[in-house]
Amino acid sequence: MTRSYLLSACVCVLFLHELRADVSLPKIIGSHMVLQRDMPLKIWGWAEADEEITVELGENKESTKTDADGNWQVALPAMKADGKTYQLTVSGKNTIVLEDILIGEVWLGSGQSNMQWALNNTDGGKEAAAAANLPKIRLFYVPRVTANAPAKDVKAAWDICAPGPAGGFSAVLFYMGERLHKELDVPIGLIHSSWGGSLIEPWIPASKGGTAGMYNAMIAPIHPFPLRGIIWYQGESNVLSKKDGMKYFDKKKALIESWREAWGHDFSFYFVQIAPWQGRYAPGELPALWEAQAATMNLPKTGMAVITDLVDNIKDIHPRKKLPVGNRLAFWALAKDYGKTDVVFSGPLYKSSKVEEAKIIVSFSHTDGGLKSRDEKPLNEFEIAGEDGKFFAAEATIEGETVVVQSKEVAAPTQARFGWRNEANPNLMNGKGLPASPFRTEDWKGWTKKD
Repeated sequence: MTRSYLLSACVCVLFLHELRADVSLPKIIGSHMVLQRDMPLKIWGWAEADEEITVELGENKESTKTDADGNWQVALPAMKADGKTYQLTVSGKNTIVLEDILIGEVWLGSGQSNMQWALNNTDGGKEAAAAANLPKIRLFYVPRVTANAPAKDVKAAWDICAPGPAGGFSAVLFYMGERLHKELDVPIGLIHSSWGGSLIEPWIPASKGGTAGMYNAMIAPIHPFPLRGIIWYQGESNVLSKKDGMKYFDKKKALIESWREAWGHDFSFYFVQIAPWQGRYAPGELPALWEAQAATMNLPKTGMAVITDLVDNIKDIHPRKKLPVGNRLAFWALAKDYGKTDVVFSGPLYKSSKVEEAKIIVSFSHTDGGLKSRDEKPLNEFEIAGEDGKFFAAEATIEGETVVVQSKEVAAPTQARFGWRNEANPNLMNGKGLPASPFRTEDWKGWTKKD
């Protein structure tokens, strides 16, 4: 047999091998993953056209055939978080076996740098990472890339939570997951997909008017992986670059609705109201975004963590106290997703106001434990104005679930506002230690629900 014949035969074999597409899975479906309990479990991947695929997980088994492009998907029955470790087998012309799979709760965290901020770089973070031997928590870190069209996959893998992987992971998402794990005693899967400095627009699909680059590369490959909900920490760049104000509400609404549509599931969406900052915001620009963020709570299954009390360095756009941020997001989930009726999940939120002679009486919801001053000093950051719209610092006193606001400078007040400046450091909170969100009474477009 000649050398040229052997070479030709080898090339032919290699060519035929390349033509045969082995069964494959997206990286989000891998060993050590957590699958969402109590929901149908969508498993998908690729193979040759018209190939029969069988998926087995525990006692559950489903089969299907690939379409003309080699795509396939099955939905396994919902499962309980039973504490067992499972093996997932996917069979076609070849077989894939995934190990060490848990059933529990899955959350995805996204946004810009304050979500990306690593645990090691936060207050107490290195100590928290060193103690993070938590084998029932699993971490999936999506790399930062963009794409012009929706990508099918990402270059990542599930990690078992340990000091190394935890230290470089999103601090906010880690702390939220750690709190949920402690309270629920079930496995927790955390998917981190964020990019420092990003606007909201690249996270919105092009079909909803976004620029889509980050959505295409960092979110599209994740769905329809089953999950309980999303946490979101973003907005600083939209103040700096876009000066969005209430326009941000429309963009965030588009993001939430498009992601829910992509997953086919109205999951919970909880977010962080960005922190006060003495930086490059023009006067009044940050309160305008706060109002848009508060308005987002009018959308179903949303919630907001307020963090005006967590800023040690007003010149740093990245507050280093991430533990309470993660905890406050977890409070929303514990109360709204997991039925924990004893959990206080929000600080005081503006409800209504009325003028009585020279005073304005402001009512709040979420006054659990009563309204209080965080530092036991007189309430600060309240202002009052008359018809001319000229605001003066006001005296504010707590009366039950209301705050009475007045100033000697304003005999006939028409409006009040609270924490309405970029560098605000208000001290109003409820009895459970959660801070009140900034607001204004005149032309308020923010949260209006009564629950």
